[in-house]
Amino acid sequence: MLVLSRYKDQSIYIGDDIVVTIVDVRGDRIRLGIEAPPDVPVHRQEIYEAIKRENAGDRSSRRMAHVGAGADAESDRVVMAGGADYELKLR
Repeated sequence: MLVLSRYKDQSIYIGDDIVVTIVDVRGDRIRLGIEAPPDVPVHRQEIYEAIKRENAGDRSSRRMAHVGAGADAESDRVVMAGGADYELKLR
């Protein structure tokens, strides 16, 4: 992990497209401004983790439905929305 010290109104660049600026400092809290391209998702940690949990639940439900539909095959290849690719091997 890279650790940097910055003052209010100073920025950090991540690559050429992402800028993180210290907007405000109040006690033990800071406010960050993040500029990123529209195709780069930016989330607080708790939101990111909730999205991951929800997506994992969706994948699990879809995989189970697909396994039930193709239960006589030895393996099925499933491409999920968003391009995730899974190979399911049935026993």
